[in-house]
Order: sequence, then C-alpha cells, then structure tokens
Amino acid sequence: PSDGPMARYVALIFDLDGTLIDSDDALIDPFVRLGMARDEITFGHPIEEACAEWGIDIDRYIELYDTAVAQPFEGADEVVRQLGRWAICSNKHTISGREELARLGWAPEQAWFSSDFGGAAKRLAPVIEAMGLDATDVAYVGDTEHDQACAEAVGCEFYWAGWNPRTRGLATGPRVLDTPERLLALVG
Repeated sequence: PSDGPMARYVALIFDLDGTLIDSDDALIDPFVRLGMARDEITFGHPIEEACAEWGIDIDRYIELYDTAVAQPFEGADEVVRQLGRWAICSNKHTISGREELARLGWAPEQAWFSSDFGGAAKRLAPVIEAMGLDATDVAYVGDTEHDQACAEAVGCEFYWAGWNPRTRGLATGPRVLDTPERLLALVG
C-alpha cells in the first residue's frame, strides 16, 4: 500500500475488536477468570487458536465472555450508520460477534467471524468475494499487525484504527486515522 493521498473505496471492511468496539477488557476478563495473567494476553489471534495455545477451554471462555461490556469507540456508531457498504472480518468467536452486532443494532453487508474460517485466522478474500468486489474496491480497517497482514495478503489498502490507544506506536503516517469520522472521507 502507498502512503499517498487517501483513495475512495466502494466499501470498508472492519476488524471488530479494538477497531469499532473498545473490547480489550471484555476479551481479557474471561482469560483472567480462567487463570491467565493479564500481561500474558495478546490481541488479534483467532479465539480458537488462542484458547488452544493457552490451554483454555473455548466453551468456558465463550460462557464467561460478556457481550454487553464492549462499547463502540467514540464516533464509531455514528460512522457505521452513515456507511453504505461495509462488512466485518474478525477473529472473534462467531457467537459473541453476532450477539454484539445485534446489541449495537449494526447490520453490515457481511459479517465473518472465526467459525466462518474454520477457527483459523481470518481472510479477507472470501468476504470481498461475497460482496462481489475486488481488493482494489475496499479498504480494511484494523488495530493489529495481524490485520495489516490480512489486508496485504489480498492487496487491499489498510488503515489503522488510531483512535484505539493501543495502536499508537505501531504505525505512523496518513494511514493512521485519529478518529472514526475520518473514515467517511474514504467512501463516496
């Protein structure tokens, strides 16, 4: 991806956790309650893989995950309600992700979660294909290096959710957006 002026896209695809919703505490809590130290927990992994790697029972994690805790980042709700075409591509567990979308009243054109990828890492190609678009028609917005790699794998542009304090220091330049409202300049 270039660092030139921002292009305009047909649609935006978002990671969910840490991008549209401030979910770090909600994601961490079940792991801590199941015996992990808070500083051992990292973000961006498919939940099934993380649980397997860390010796956590996935069903117990899902049971303990509170889908009512995570809230949209300031401005995110207003922005997604103004978007025409948008989608979610997330490593979040499908049950939790769909419950959070329903609670927030968000209706993306496509919403793909971990079970849609067989519990493996998310991939943008099937989401883009399901939307009937090409990689050059979309931009992916996320908060981790995993998200950036996901965009690079299909050749679409990537933008950092710079409104999440955790992304500061991961990247600099025009592809780091400081507020969700800046997303509106990418579509049209």
